[in-house]
Formats: sequence, C-alpha cells, structure tokens
Amino acid sequence: MFSSLHRFGGLLALGLLVAAGARAQAPVRSEIVPAAPSDEQSYSKEVVYGINFNTQGGLLGGASVRSSRVLDDRLLRFWSIEGVMLKDKAKELTVNTIVGGSYVDRKTNYAFVLRPSIGMQRILFRKAADAGVQVNGLLSVGPSIGLLMPYYISYDYTAARTQVINIQTDDIRNEQYDPLKHVDPNVILDHGPLFSGIGETKVVPGFHARGGLSFEYGRYRDAVTGVEVGVLVEGFTKRMVILSPSNLAETDRLNRQFFPSVYLTLYFGHRS
Repeated sequence: MFSSLHRFGGLLALGLLVAAGARAQAPVRSEIVPAAPSDEQSYSKEVVYGINFNTQGGLLGGASVRSSRVLDDRLLRFWSIEGVMLKDKAKELTVNTIVGGSYVDRKTNYAFVLRPSIGMQRILFRKAADAGVQVNGLLSVGPSIGLLMPYYISYDYTAARTQVINIQTDDIRNEQYDPLKHVDPNVILDHGPLFSGIGETKVVPGFHARGGLSFEYGRYRDAVTGVEVGVLVEGFTKRMVILSPSNLAETDRLNRQFFPSVYLTLYFGHRS
C-alpha cells in the first residue's frame, strides 16, 4: 500500500514539474495600453476675431483681430489690431428737433481709434484636450491712432432769419456742428449722414497699454471661443475734441486727453 502511495506521489510531482516547464516556455502575450491624450500644444498658430465692449464707447465698442504664434507649451506671442469709437456718454445729450430729427448737443467730431499692438499671452490654467476652461494672461502695448471726423448737422439758414421752417424752399446746409456758429437750436433739423465729413478727418497720435485675462472654452482643439476682460490705459498727444466748447476753459472740462477704461471682448477663431 505504501509503495502504491509512494508511486502515486512521484507521478503527481513529475506531472506538476512538466506543467510548470510548459507554462514557462509558452510565449507571453503583451497587452497594448492606449496612450493617454496629451494636453500639450498641438498647434503653432491661432487667429481670433472679437467684438469689444468698453466703458469709453457706446453700446458696441468696436471690433478686433489677433494673430498668435506659439513659442512653447505655455507662451504665445501675438499682434493685434482693434478699432473702437470713443464717446462721452455722461456729457453727450441727444436732442429731438421740431421736425422729427435728432442731433447730439455740442458734438463737433466723431472720435475713432485704431490700436495696432504687440504682446504676449501666457497660459495660466490649461483646459483638457477637448473640453473645459482655459485661463490665459495677456499683456500688450502699441500706438493709438486717433481719428476725429466732423459731426454734421442740417441747419436751416432761412428759418434762422424768418423763424418759419419750409423744408421745400429753405436754404438748408449740412455743416460741421459749431454751437458758436449755429446759435439757434430751433432750426437744427437733423444730424447729417455719418460719413459726411470723412474727407476732413484729423489724425491725433497716441499710445496705449493693456492687461487682461481670457477665459477660453470649447470642445475642439482647432476651434477657439471665449471672453477676455481687462483694463486699458490710453493717452493722446492732445485732447480729443468731441464736444465743441464755448470758451477755452470749457475745452478742458468737456474733452479729455487720457482714456482709461475697462473692457470685455467676446472672441472666436481657429488654430492651425
């Protein structure tokens, strides 16, 4: 009996050794693990277009375009150009005329500004590959090209003498508004066409600097959508005469040379 058990144990041990050897010689299968998506920059250029709102403009401040070049995984260099309209909402009073028109009291010029600039953008918090929100910091500087285009009104010279308005026969002229010349507000019939005085536009040079944060969101790497908020400081070589003064002291009170503002830009664009 003991010999049988001994024989059975020897066979069992031999079988286990053979099985272990076969297992060791069998080829080992390697599992392929998919690579995790990378969050690093996968583009070299970015172009965005923006709509601007600011505290020195009207309901719609202006528009801009910005082109950026990637320097490394966190830093981009860009150039941009922005066009805005300056207004002094606290002092510009719209007056309705007796014939149904309207004009802005004392306004003598429209003020537009072109802002070419260069700057740097740094990625502060990166979004995931296809979703989330990315936070960028931006700094830029550049010249400001101020444009003063005459503001025209329709003035009835006949009614200024007779105090009777007859639009069909009166001597009505479109001229740049000057309160010292157009002294009777009752015969101002309406504001003139927007580009009436474009040929008389004057250039006022200046300089600006800005700093802001942009919050970018979207699902795709090649699409850019977001909002930028920040502060802009701007100054010109002389006062931007938007409202016409009645004396020299009033020029300083009505018109300014420096225009600090807070802005918000909604932008969209693409990468390549």
